[in-house]
Amino acid sequence: MTNRRRFLKFGSLGGLLGAAACAVQTDGRRNPYYSGPVSDHFDGTRFFNPGGTPLKGVGDLLRWRFGSDQADWPSAVPVRQTRPEPRVTDLRVTMVGHATLLIQAGGLNLLTDPVWSTRASPFSFAGPARVTAPGIAFEALPPIDAVLLTHNHYDHLDIETLRRLHAAHRMPVITPLGNDTILAEAIEGIDVRPGDWGDMHDVGDARVTLTPCHHWSARGTRDRLMALWSAFLIQTPAGRIFHIGDTGFDDGRPFRGLPEDIRLAILPIGAYAPRWFMKPQHQDPREAVEGFAITGARHAIGHHWGTFQLTDEAREEPPATLTEALAAKGIAPDRFRPLGPGEAWDVPA
Repeated sequence: MTNRRRFLKFGSLGGLLGAAACAVQTDGRRNPYYSGPVSDHFDGTRFFNPGGTPLKGVGDLLRWRFGSDQADWPSAVPVRQTRPEPRVTDLRVTMVGHATLLIQAGGLNLLTDPVWSTRASPFSFAGPARVTAPGIAFEALPPIDAVLLTHNHYDHLDIETLRRLHAAHRMPVITPLGNDTILAEAIEGIDVRPGDWGDMHDVGDARVTLTPCHHWSARGTRDRLMALWSAFLIQTPAGRIFHIGDTGFDDGRPFRGLPEDIRLAILPIGAYAPRWFMKPQHQDPREAVEGFAITGARHAIGHHWGTFQLTDEAREEPPATLTEALAAKGIAPDRFRPLGPGEAWDVPA
């Protein structure tokens, strides 16, 4: 492997100052983001996945970075940007890219994990660069009623994008505990509404509930697990939506205990190779299909693929593997669609 290839590989996982932090010891370190009572997923300093599969350590990280090889991705993929309608009465989802989706449901406009920046990185000059333009130009966004922010990795929490959104839309940001401190310190006057697993926030006619998923958090090498991560169950006038930004499958636990009659599940399907390293934190397409079946949702969207090269799989592998997994389970492919940037889907009722 060339030095350049090795450099690109080492910097490839979004927020992977965070990934290097997997093995950094933080015993006795003060949590700069959150102070609260001990719970079944917070030990007084760090959050954790109760009973979950342990994350990998720094030795495994180095073994992956220097011992395996990434598939070649194109440097750029053409995108036909779309201009959304200001409001949609039923349910339409438009893919912006990676984990950024515009959910238009019952007249409300919700934006998940918004990233319009060129890189998913703490640096402007290094780290994963997008190979697709955003599927919606920033200036073409409709009014945004709320942002749903799942966790603080750089491919999900992008300060520059959130600063632009705050200036243009003054919307609330619903996010798990600790991420409110990160945003409040970076963006003056931003309306951040933090919550623990099980907490609810109302946005117009929608109710957003934070639910557990199997992941982790870090913005650097000294803050591992000091802000919480979550999925979202969204009750809207157009039906229930279940959204996960990142998760390991964890024997299906993130998908269990949800209410019935979920109209749409939005599930990650990318950044999963090699499995020996990524399995605890990122499910693969086959596991996403298993999770979809567990939820009982009528339809699903696959995201978290094709925009930033974060891991080893080829760019088009996640949707191809998803198609195979659906066929193996006898699930019609039009029920679970892997959207590309600029694609919009009017979800069937």
